[in-house]
Amino acid sequence: MQGYATTQGVAIGPTTAHLECARVWTQVGVASWRRMRGRRGQGVGRLAGLGASLRRRAGAVVVDNFFRGASQLGRLHPAARPEKHGVQVIRDVPYRDSPHPAHRLDVYRPDPAVAGTDGPRPVVLYVHGGGFRFMSKDTHWVMGLAFARRGYLVFNVGYRLSHDAKYPAAIRDVLEAYRWVVAHAADYGGDIDRLVLAGESAGANLVTAATVATTFEREPTWARAAFEVGVVPRAVIAACGMLQVSDTMRFARRRRLRPFVVDRLVEVPEAYLGKGFAHPRPEADSRLDFADPLVVLESAETPARPLPPFFAPVGTRDPVLDDTRRLAKALRRRGVPCEDRYYPGQIHAFHAFVIAPTARRCWADTYAFLDRALATDGS
Repeated sequence: MQGYATTQGVAIGPTTAHLECARVWTQVGVASWRRMRGRRGQGVGRLAGLGASLRRRAGAVVVDNFFRGASQLGRLHPAARPEKHGVQVIRDVPYRDSPHPAHRLDVYRPDPAVAGTDGPRPVVLYVHGGGFRFMSKDTHWVMGLAFARRGYLVFNVGYRLSHDAKYPAAIRDVLEAYRWVVAHAADYGGDIDRLVLAGESAGANLVTAATVATTFEREPTWARAAFEVGVVPRAVIAACGMLQVSDTMRFARRRRLRPFVVDRLVEVPEAYLGKGFAHPRPEADSRLDFADPLVVLESAETPARPLPPFFAPVGTRDPVLDDTRRLAKALRRRGVPCEDRYYPGQIHAFHAFVIAPTARRCWADTYAFLDRALATDGS
């Protein structure tokens, strides 16, 4: 595989076709972003008169449309077809008895005819980001494809966004999907003893919260149901995570951020938590444990079950970088392995643009971490 190292004979990076798809996806995204910034500059005077709430809503629509458009255009490229990478996709499998379209997941699995490896596959349950407000499993098809090409059985999960339902709807949905995956992964050729939870941004929050639910005993019936399944993930990938929703302005207090970025940060607790919770979080308000999983990990509470190892990649220009530092510190204090990786000059969710050299390095680091974490001897 040109330009890529291999591990145990399996390429750790995309194929040439995958890179061509990613190149087009990246070019479309960068061009769209430049046009968007140009229009923003031309409209500064007009936006100055708008209220902060309206301005934030307008900015959210721009960001949502940018990522949706880039993802959809990239998906149209011939190189995006899963069969070109030896991957089968089963779309919109319901994980709960519900008519809601968010209660679906997509299954990405290596085609047995071309995969070249017998036996059950390690499992990745992937949870998309988007500030709990936008994007979906469909915008994150690249993530499912990237893991499945490596040999993983991937369940790419949808969940209700904040315009449909406030906290704790998203984490409840993710835990429902978790229970379904534990029960049904073997039906698709998966080995649930090698379960990985993975997500970026808001998805990193949700997989970290799901890990808390499987290792700490909590009172909500939906959290207890996940705990009683008795399965703890073997590894967690929490990429560029916002891991405490209740006080997102802490990032702006620590360093100066552009107003456009501050607006995006303010939106998160307003949209996800709504008016039922105080911002920032009162210290004793355990109702927010699954919105603020980092606070639980920083506490003195001992989990009922051992926590799994974490991989936490982030760019040094990411405005939510500090939560990765806090996560690594909290886990190490508990004696839990955490590989926190900092990629110089990289922005939020940089690894999604898989053509970029630093993104490719991040994916190689991710695969190497999983090779170690899922080794049969547990080392």
